[in-house]
Amino acid sequence: MTMSPSVPDNDRPPPARFAFDRWTWKEIAFLLANLPMAVAGFVYTVFLIGVGAGLSVTVVGLPLLALGLQGARGLGRVERGRARGMLGVRIEEPSPMARSRRDQGFFTWLWAGLKDPVGWRALLYSFIRLPWGVATFVVTLVGLFVLWPVLPFIVRGLTNADRAMARGLLSPSDELERRIAELESDRGVVVDTAAADLRRIERDLHDGAQARLVALAMGLGLAKEKLTDDPEAAARMVDEAHGEVKVALQELRDLARGIHPAVLTDRGLDAALSAIASRCTVPVTVTVTLSDRPAEAIEGIAYFTVSELLQNVSKHSRARAASVDVWRTGDRLMLQVRDDGTGGARLDGGTGMSGLAERLGAVDGLFVLDSPEGGPTTVTAELPWRDRAGTGTERVGAA
Repeated sequence: MTMSPSVPDNDRPPPARFAFDRWTWKEIAFLLANLPMAVAGFVYTVFLIGVGAGLSVTVVGLPLLALGLQGARGLGRVERGRARGMLGVRIEEPSPMARSRRDQGFFTWLWAGLKDPVGWRALLYSFIRLPWGVATFVVTLVGLFVLWPVLPFIVRGLTNADRAMARGLLSPSDELERRIAELESDRGVVVDTAAADLRRIERDLHDGAQARLVALAMGLGLAKEKLTDDPEAAARMVDEAHGEVKVALQELRDLARGIHPAVLTDRGLDAALSAIASRCTVPVTVTVTLSDRPAEAIEGIAYFTVSELLQNVSKHSRARAASVDVWRTGDRLMLQVRDDGTGGARLDGGTGMSGLAERLGAVDGLFVLDSPEGGPTTVTAELPWRDRAGTGTERVGAA
């Protein structure tokens, strides 16, 4: 959420002054609204706990309580929005309840709802706010008529307590909860990417090698029929079929290289990136400085990232030269691809950059694009380093 330029990065408004500025009036409005919001939240909490506990001996009590806790999430969302808009407090939204739990059955959903920490903390926030809402409403209202010279300092102290309560009870539970939300999002990206890759492989097989092999079989069948009647024509058809076999084999090799190139498995990133650089339409300098090889999965992601970036250089950049640098920094594998082309590349420009960013993000990677109009373009990618199982200190030298 983008804050007003007058709000510092630490979520604190400007220092309180004797003058009634914009921030003071917003804080006064927040404190006066505390009472009706606190009354509504307190009534909801008492009604939910009372009815849910009273009916817990029946079949509707616990489901009602679970639904009520989801409603408490809505109350928390409203309070976070109010604190964000009027107090300048940026509070991350807690992760939603996983939909997959509902798909696993009623009792799984019920148990997940009853133990939802976000809903319970929102209920606690609503319950304890009633006395605080009454106190802040009375103090602020009286201060407007009696203590108005020092009211900006009073409301600043009161709203600081509100900020602390909102951060303490309405923030995500902990880093683990935020991490779970990220992993749920990344899982969807990985599934979509894998499905797209399978569709691409199926399309390439169907439209390429498979169609060519079908034509080859038909040609050989016709040559077999002509073998006794017209041996010369049959020989020509066999020659044509031989050429088709070579083309089909090349297509299959290209397809296998697109799935996972043998040179990457056998010789590592240095040789594999040099191979794809040799097929680029512009001269590419490849420098790989690694003392060890990363895990196979990380190595494969790095290879295909550079491969797609070099394809973009060939198709879109109008560059005269490019470079690829790969190195390790701590527990991260760094990739950088530069070209001296016309620049102007964007993540939403239809060149596959957004897909690359999503794929890297799904494995805790980073993708940074710097491509001003007129060039040059620099793409920096970062992947987590994982050691290759059963590998010693095999060296992949600089190209």
